[in-house]
Amino acid sequence: MFRLTLTASVVAVAAATPAFAQTAISPTPSPGVTDGDTRFTIGDIVVTAPNMARAADTVLTSVDVLGGDIAQRQSVDNAWELFARLPGVVLTDFNQGTTSGRFSIRGFNGEGEINAVKLLIDGVPTNDNAGGMTGIDMVAPLDIAGIELVRGTSDPRWGLHNIAGNANILTRIGGTYLDTRAIVGAFGTYEGQVSAGYERGGFSQNYLVSYRRTDGYRDHADLERLNLTGKWFYDLGGTRLGAIVRRSTATAQEPGYLTEADAYTDRRKSYPLSETDGGRRRIGQYSLHLDSDLADTLALSAKGYANSLRDDRYVRYSATVAQQRRLADEWQYGGTVALHYHPPVAGLHSLMIEAGGDVQVQDNQSSRWTTDRRVLVHRTRDQAFDLTVYGGYLQAVIEPNGWLTITPAWRIDRVEGDFHDRLSAVTAPINDYGTISQPKLSVAVVPTPGLTLYGNYGRTFQIGAGSGAYLVPPRVTDVAASVNEGYEGGVKLTRGRWLEARVALWQQTASGELKRRLNDPSGDFDNLGRTRRRGVDVQIDVKPVRGVALWASWSRQSARIVTPDPTTPSQAGNRIDHVPGNVFSGGIDLDPAARVRLSLWGNGQSSYELDPANSQGRYGDYVVLNAELAYTLTPQVTVSAQVKNLANDRYEYVWYDGAQRLHAPADPRSLLATVRVGFR
Repeated sequence: MFRLTLTASVVAVAAATPAFAQTAISPTPSPGVTDGDTRFTIGDIVVTAPNMARAADTVLTSVDVLGGDIAQRQSVDNAWELFARLPGVVLTDFNQGTTSGRFSIRGFNGEGEINAVKLLIDGVPTNDNAGGMTGIDMVAPLDIAGIELVRGTSDPRWGLHNIAGNANILTRIGGTYLDTRAIVGAFGTYEGQVSAGYERGGFSQNYLVSYRRTDGYRDHADLERLNLTGKWFYDLGGTRLGAIVRRSTATAQEPGYLTEADAYTDRRKSYPLSETDGGRRRIGQYSLHLDSDLADTLALSAKGYANSLRDDRYVRYSATVAQQRRLADEWQYGGTVALHYHPPVAGLHSLMIEAGGDVQVQDNQSSRWTTDRRVLVHRTRDQAFDLTVYGGYLQAVIEPNGWLTITPAWRIDRVEGDFHDRLSAVTAPINDYGTISQPKLSVAVVPTPGLTLYGNYGRTFQIGAGSGAYLVPPRVTDVAASVNEGYEGGVKLTRGRWLEARVALWQQTASGELKRRLNDPSGDFDNLGRTRRRGVDVQIDVKPVRGVALWASWSRQSARIVTPDPTTPSQAGNRIDHVPGNVFSGGIDLDPAARVRLSLWGNGQSSYELDPANSQGRYGDYVVLNAELAYTLTPQVTVSAQVKNLANDRYEYVWYDGAQRLHAPADPRSLLATVRVGFR
């Protein structure tokens, strides 16, 4: 039995930062939205201090929401693993210390060559320069109120890195509570999380402290991470002001990669060549928030922020290459704004006009050395580059009547910056990307209550990362932005509270996809060529009787090179590497007695190619089952046990370095026990 969750929708999502509290209830539909809302929610969420900005910012696109009640009770090594509970998500588990892994959607992979998901925390942009998701390390599960995952190309709110969609992790803001969780389990793992809130007289304070220590399954895999967060908000009645500070520090060893033979016979092994590999990562985020209902028909949402990243890593992939020290030092400063206007128009059921934009200024340094057991030998990279990306959008949500919603939108972006190679004394301007135009259109029709037909079209864009964004000699011709053009159409069926189901077809093409050379000292890129991704997502959620919830999802996808770079003509028609053709998930939640909760869930994928030449075989398929038994001792205390990889599936992440296949085995069956104590 399962709690089915078929993913394939096109849905309405709020653009401004919603604030979710620590308790969980089922959300209510936003005013002004038709009964054909196609959002799909797993678990429960609750909105505190709702405002017009949230109610009005409606975009018809494929959205899935993971409730805080589910996120908070998960025992995961890294926050990105929580996305396994959302349908159609591919997880890439490097299992290499602070460089642990990431998630991807819509036929893109998680290799780091093309990072296609815009990451936000409480509405604040959080990707690093290359689009990586290092900032997700600042989040602890106990502090999560909900996760919104937006798929496709029709959301106009974001530009940079919003290639295939965006993910907004919403944390607990407001309320008076004390919530603690202690975890102990396999591989010398122990963790403590404390989330606390105090609200009085319109002023709220929320704090998080989390500490994790683990030896890891493999040899030479110790990790230690400390997260601290403070959130302060003041509600003036119609206007809310706030500030958030986040800090994360992690130190970890890296076990390295194994040969194919050792990956299947001695999975815990770490070669002597990796015994000094590892790193230290420090991340910070500082943001100011303003939400204001300026009038009965007008609302404003604005944020200003600064992000910092210092990632210092030593790594050696094989005995044939030297160890490297990789140091990234990045600062980002930016702001976002959205204005929402609800003019009364005779003859229209509803109309909302939204105008918004954002700007991000980056100051980046990227250095690399060859090293010998962490002793510097030779500097191979010394780059400093600034990048400014700014854009704006205009969108209307038009409801001529109660059964039809039309959402046209247009976004434009501009890019500026300069590059300095301090090793060669070379400077270079940004590629002349011009004005990047992105028209979008979404439609939803409700022919009968409980049935929604929907579709959308949109464009997003990709520019180079690091030195790849600049006109660096010997190049003399500007590299154009890669334009992604996407379509989606589907249907959602709802029957009361016991059934939700969605099916959607989608396609996304790129005019000239840029792929980072991850091991290249210069940080340059390859042109993968014109690409096409397409698929079908299916999702269902069933609650046949009280105390039983079943869900499942299946995504069938393909990602191919349509017109390759002229230097690699043989790749025409090849599969893009590390993209599985099938992605699936499902589970069942049972409440057999008043104090008992049983859960069984799992996810998996089919195999993938290792390189664009499709010449190294297919790897990476797996099916992983997890189980949880929880017992509520008192209204304040719950104990639980989670078994991860219940069937002890032997699987691994595999990549090809140009000379050999390298394997990183995943964790086997493991048991973790938790105690959660909460007061309100």
